[in-house]
Amino acid sequence: MSPLPPSLTTAQRGTLEAKLAARRVELRTEIEARLNTQDDPALMGLRNRMEDTDDWAVADLETAMDITEVSRDAAELREVETALARIKDNVYGACLECGAPIPFPRLAAYPMAARCIACQEQLEAAMRRAGAGTL
Repeated sequence: MSPLPPSLTTAQRGTLEAKLAARRVELRTEIEARLNTQDDPALMGLRNRMEDTDDWAVADLETAMDITEVSRDAAELREVETALARIKDNVYGACLECGAPIPFPRLAAYPMAARCIACQEQLEAAMRRAGAGTL
C-alpha cells in the first residue's frame, strides 16, 4: 500500500474519514426511511384522498419525486462508500486520473472528490461534448 498523499495529514485524513462515515449513516437512514413509508398513516390518508379525488397525476408526481430522491441518495452513498474504500486502501486524496494530491480544502468541501480540479474539469468538458451529464 502506498503512503498517504503528501497533501493530507493524519489528522486531516481522520477528519475526512469521520465526515464520510457520518454521511454514510445519514444516507442509509434517509434511504431506509423513504423505502419504509408504505405503512405511514399520513401516506395512507394521501392515497385515500387520491382515490377520492382521482388526482393520480399528483400521486404519480410524488412517487416519481420519492424515487428520484432515493436514487440520488443511493448514488451519493456509492460515492461515499468508494471514498471510504480509497481511505482503507491508502489512496484517498490522490487524483484517480493523474495521481496528484487533491488539496485538503477541496476534500473538506467535497470529501467524495476522486479527481483534482483540473482533471475533474477535463472530464466534465469531455462529458459535455459527448452530451452526457457531469460526474
